[in-house]
Amino acid sequence: MECSSSPSVVSELEGALLKDPDHFSYFMLVAFEASGLIRFALLLILWPVIRLLDVLNMGDAGLKLMIFVSTVGVRESEIESVARAVLPKFYMDDIDMDGWRVFCGHERRFVFTKMPRIMVERFVKEHLRADEVVGSELVVNRFGFVTGFVNGDINSHISGRISKLCVDGKPALGLGKPSSSSSILNLCNEQLHPPFMMTTKKQQDHQILRPLPVIFHDGRLVKRPTPSTALLILLWMPLGILLAFIRITIGFILPMSVIPYVSRIFGGKIIVKGKPPAPPTDGNSGVLFVCTHRTLMDPVVLATVLQRKIPAVTYSVSRLSEILSPIPTVRLTRIRHVDAEKIKGELSKGDLVVCPEGTTCREPFLLRFSALFAELTNSIVPVAMNYRVGFFHATTARGWKGLDPIFFFMNPRPVYEVTFLNQLPVEATCSSGKSPHDVANYVQRILAATLGFECTNFTRKDKYRVLAGNDGTVSYTSFVDQVKKVVSTFKPCLH
Repeated sequence: MECSSSPSVVSELEGALLKDPDHFSYFMLVAFEASGLIRFALLLILWPVIRLLDVLNMGDAGLKLMIFVSTVGVRESEIESVARAVLPKFYMDDIDMDGWRVFCGHERRFVFTKMPRIMVERFVKEHLRADEVVGSELVVNRFGFVTGFVNGDINSHISGRISKLCVDGKPALGLGKPSSSSSILNLCNEQLHPPFMMTTKKQQDHQILRPLPVIFHDGRLVKRPTPSTALLILLWMPLGILLAFIRITIGFILPMSVIPYVSRIFGGKIIVKGKPPAPPTDGNSGVLFVCTHRTLMDPVVLATVLQRKIPAVTYSVSRLSEILSPIPTVRLTRIRHVDAEKIKGELSKGDLVVCPEGTTCREPFLLRFSALFAELTNSIVPVAMNYRVGFFHATTARGWKGLDPIFFFMNPRPVYEVTFLNQLPVEATCSSGKSPHDVANYVQRILAATLGFECTNFTRKDKYRVLAGNDGTVSYTSFVDQVKKVVSTFKPCLH
């Protein structure tokens, strides 16, 4: 998976490695995720001014205005958090694969951007395998707050830093927009501008390579907030809040049997595949529904499909979400023997829902399944859950979890897909002598195959270490190595 050896390359990020040359939507993300709706709206209001400055060839003034509005008064650590947990997903969605393959075909790889370095460095180094990143530098006061200004002239700063990085001679190749050729790209022996063409055999060999995927990401927004998308989100917010209130109220007051039909009136949709098992009869233990974990709504949607209030095992759901939940919840402690007794007790009363990943994952990957469920029962029904939303994600690691159900129901047309697989045969359970880990891995594999996802060995702890930024050099290097295995092997499961 490593890039081959050839001379150095200098590439612009936006407009070369990223298809969109406009920075605006990334500053909108910083404004929304690091500060809130008011700053988000203010930056959108100023977009015509920023666009006018760009038309008048005063793009750097517009850039400084975006930087000021989106960052002034925000803690530097909060911007770092957004750059680590939110921005990489949107950068990755906008990657120019041809440009990246040309970039990756060189031994030494440098990236420059007019955006603040803090916003792009983690993504570019870890996912695009750049050696160094040069960008504008935010001014931070002694209390850790960003002043909204940048150090010095942006172009002079970038040119000076690139020159120092290339003390051994001019870079062999420069990638960037034509507008960049008069400054930084003139430092290179050769220049290429989009669209990039794979011309040499060595470059064509890199067709098989992919940037390291973004597996964990956070934030509320589903789509990159371009000006039109941001305006649509702002206009939808009042109606979305009202709609969320109506949908949640319906879940409280109406019987579960009519909710699927009424929800269609208000834009919701549930797609059911496979045949669910019959309810447990008197005197029999219940079935354990083992689900993939996409949002906090998974157990609620499953109970709606089954037309009965099945209790759900929870770990870190907020108290408000538990209060709003139309089904019973069983809060676990993460103390193994205590949780085992709780689950056994609930199964003796009837059916139960568990999500053994322990936390949600938005991307098409499944986290490692805890083996506890396999030790406690042989009546296991795997259920593949997936969802589609338009504006807002329902779960975040950084925000207040109490808002999770509200944001989910604020989406115009939330869609859930529920696929019931056959109950595990006896020979696939622990009763046939299989270990709990083998059973858990098997369930993970068949659910991943159903959804078209990849299996991983990552856990809840890995997710929060990466998103919270307390991973440390050694653990994050290990994390990147595991991601490389996912990309290079393309096997259905890693374990």
